[in-house]
Amino acid sequence: MDRVDWRIKGQEFVNCNCDLGCPCQFMARPTHGDCKAFAAVKIEDGFFGDTRLDGLAFAMTLKWPGAIHEGNGSAQAFVDERASPEQRDALMAILSGETSEPGATFFNVFASTLTEMHDPVFCPIEIDCDVDGRNATVRVADLVEASGSPIRNPIDGSEHRARIDLPHGFEYAVAEVATGKTSAHADIPLELDASHCHMARLDIGPTGVHH
Repeated sequence: MDRVDWRIKGQEFVNCNCDLGCPCQFMARPTHGDCKAFAAVKIEDGFFGDTRLDGLAFAMTLKWPGAIHEGNGSAQAFVDERASPEQRDALMAILSGETSEPGATFFNVFASTLTEMHDPVFCPIEIDCDVDGRNATVRVADLVEASGSPIRNPIDGSEHRARIDLPHGFEYAVAEVATGKTSAHADIPLELDASHCHMARLDIGPTGVHH
């Protein structure tokens, strides 16, 4: 790995094609046998070496023909157009997984399963994410629209709250589970509706999740 130190804190939104709860979080096969996902991060406080990353955002579309660990995946990154050349390089270095210790972060783990990486897109990214409220809206230029909302009790319509706690996870410590919707029209098209969504307060660096 490249030994540049980095850390990003902020809000994370993820929507995938699994049923609510996502069996992949529990070392089980994906609901439909394959994985399709959209992820977006709004950085509140971050750095890569001497380069500050505060206030920037990035997103990714990803897909695998089977379970993630079986490989042959493809991905595309979207990076905040407001980022300077140095900030763009920093974000791409983090997303590449090459600046993480092996297996320590989801950037590194996912990158190791990809065989196709589409060219990144530098564009406007808007993320409004209320982690505790399980509400989010994400817009990536005119290429991706996504949203998340609380799970509803099918009997009385009340909000249902569930969390996933991963003490040794490589993505987050605790995530709020929601229901998500994504429509993506870039190199990896996605149409997800009423499928698994999680939102988390991200705090991660090259050695993994900070608790």
